[in-house]
Amino acid sequence: MRTCHRLRFALIVTALLACAAILSGAPEAKRISIYSTTANYSLPVTEHNGTDYVGLLELLQSLGSVAARMDGRVWRLRYNNVDSEFTDEKTRFRLQGHELDLPANFFLQNGRGLVPLSALPMLMQRFLGTPVNFHEGSRRLFIGNVSVHFTAQVSKTNPPNLVMNFTSPVNPMIATEPGKLRMVFTHEPLVPPGSQILTFDSAAMPSAMFQENNGAAEVVVNGPVPLFARFSNDGRTITITPAPQTAAQPPTQAPLQTPGQQPANATIPQVANSAVSGNITPALTYFAVVDASHGGNERGAALTDQLAEKDVTLAFARRLRQELEMHGLTTLLVRDGDTTLTLDQRAAITNQNHPGIYICLHAASQGSGIRIYAASLPAGEENRGPFLNWDTAQSVFQSFSQIAESSLVAEFAKRQVPVRSLLAPLRPLNNITAAAVAIEIAPPAGKLSDLNSASYQQLVAEAATAGIEAVRDKLGAAR
Repeated sequence: MRTCHRLRFALIVTALLACAAILSGAPEAKRISIYSTTANYSLPVTEHNGTDYVGLLELLQSLGSVAARMDGRVWRLRYNNVDSEFTDEKTRFRLQGHELDLPANFFLQNGRGLVPLSALPMLMQRFLGTPVNFHEGSRRLFIGNVSVHFTAQVSKTNPPNLVMNFTSPVNPMIATEPGKLRMVFTHEPLVPPGSQILTFDSAAMPSAMFQENNGAAEVVVNGPVPLFARFSNDGRTITITPAPQTAAQPPTQAPLQTPGQQPANATIPQVANSAVSGNITPALTYFAVVDASHGGNERGAALTDQLAEKDVTLAFARRLRQELEMHGLTTLLVRDGDTTLTLDQRAAITNQNHPGIYICLHAASQGSGIRIYAASLPAGEENRGPFLNWDTAQSVFQSFSQIAESSLVAEFAKRQVPVRSLLAPLRPLNNITAAAVAIEIAPPAGKLSDLNSASYQQLVAEAATAGIEAVRDKLGAAR
């Protein structure tokens, strides 16, 4: 196995199955990872009354001798020589004769004793007698001095190599997708190298980002061409190399072929009862087009009994427009009211204005934080002369979409907002002749009421604006 580990090239996988699960509403199972000198392992997280819990016996059994027994509502646990006693649905517990309190109730589930995650720093220090460091937001628990550090440097060779050296052997899951290579570390206590965002003096691999979420750490290396990884030094070194590429042609503005094979200079579809119609003044140019998904008789997801997705996306769209325009980025809302629009109408309105970027907004009740999508293009017919195929019109602008996506992810990560970037066959991204991303907004910590929170909406709007502003010159070059 070690020989294979050293010699193998990174397994190239696709993120589309994960995207499909997310788009279908399947929630990602919560987990916590524990790192110690004895063992590294992950456990499932259980939610109870809005609080995250983990089994205390399961947490300790890989670290020493542990036994538990139940007497009615009282649950007693002995770890090595440390005795403890907990009571179902009570915060007060005893440990080595001392009365202490948990931040939330202990509870029993089928004989298992579950404690709130927020109590782990206090509990583990008392049980183990050693310092612990708990990254509660990402659910990663470090026991003792176990952290794995790394350095990253781009060589001056041709082609350039990004050489990453780790203080201990690592074996991440690796996936490549357009514009980036992802390495997910589920069993290694990897920590960031001082800064979560690394920049390199290399056009082939300009930056890398460290992030952590749901019991795992991830390093994302960005580049305009596909990237490959190989292991050496018994898993302590990963070398990332760009795949050979022919010189890319700069995107050009071309008339768009509509689904009915009509040229792009045909009349834009008229949008009845909308704040935006085909009669947009040509002299007014917009840098950003913001599209609040759904609207009218299309409610979108029922986030609660009273809260529809169409209302949340419109509120976010208006706030984002305000923030963008405060930073000098002229912005058009595809809809500024409760209007029904088809996907083709949304794309046609956007393409008519030739913006630097198109931003589609969605809202979700499951998960937490932000998901940013770029287009996963279907197989389509070839372009015909000056006309772009409607279903793959985004293809010549994908590199600009990836630039915007990477910048947005970086800004959300700076503000410690959980963020993931994904590819998805999400219309109308396929049809847009500009940089195009979709931003799906979930509650910051699973509380649906926070979707309507002015402070959370403002945080999202500020992060998105900063991400777009950081690359405005690059996006403007595509217009």
